[in-house]
Amino acid sequence: MLELKLEGGRRWLGDGSVQIPIIEFGECRGRYQGSVFLLASGPSAGEFPLARYADWPVIAMNGSIVRCADQKITPFFYICDDPGFVRDRPDLAGLGARSATHLAMSLNCFQALHRHDPTLLPQRTNVFLLERVNRRHGMAVLSDRSYAWSIRHDPDLICGFSLLRRKANRIGFSRDMSKGYFGGRTIPYAATQLACHLGFDQAFIVGMDLNKSIGRFYETGAAALPSSLDEDFEDYILPSFRIVAEKVTPRYPLRLFNLSQGSRLPASVVPKVEPTQLDALLEAEMAATDGKRLRARS
Repeated sequence: MLELKLEGGRRWLGDGSVQIPIIEFGECRGRYQGSVFLLASGPSAGEFPLARYADWPVIAMNGSIVRCADQKITPFFYICDDPGFVRDRPDLAGLGARSATHLAMSLNCFQALHRHDPTLLPQRTNVFLLERVNRRHGMAVLSDRSYAWSIRHDPDLICGFSLLRRKANRIGFSRDMSKGYFGGRTIPYAATQLACHLGFDQAFIVGMDLNKSIGRFYETGAAALPSSLDEDFEDYILPSFRIVAEKVTPRYPLRLFNLSQGSRLPASVVPKVEPTQLDALLEAEMAATDGKRLRARS
């Protein structure tokens, strides 16, 4: 089984026969600017003309990689932190791991993928390890309340704190993925934190419908994997995105937009934009940057 190892100050994944170097998130923090698309898996993602925006970077996640493949787009990042998804849909996890420029997974996802196909990861470069806040490897795990209190003065980790309500201490936002990320019970939330970490100024979320009854765009019927969206929405998903609206966007250079008009998230939390508004925002950006889409900061 793949294990996380440390040698000479560098981390890598290994099982005795292979060594897969890990790139630390600190090496890419604030490196980019401009706009990025975050591709989720709601039905509206299957209707979005992704190929029209192929020149902009895309962060794909879980099964949304199908849309990238259909539209012949190479994702800038592919992320996954659900080992159940890797076990149930190794074909899609493998597709994302093979095709993306950068790959970021949790350790248990890397392990599940390596068990399915031991040849895939050793061929990869640009591999990053996703680690939850307060669950980073080699560091002590605190109670949720103690952890929230411990980071109260850290400008990179924005977290609620409550002596009375336990769930409030689990909700937050990370501006620095090397310090971990908050799960928020939905993978687009991890992608939002990654976009912020990388330095992007605008993030457009595609397919974030958050409606369990209409499922995912790439699966139907008995093939559909179970979802806990309804159970998690009020307690975790909505409060997490509220933190972005109330404590991140007003203070830091990240604007977040929702391209799903039927999304369960209210527009007061994540503004919804129509296609014409999207084009206007991108045209304004290109006019200010001589037409460059993906730009590294100088």
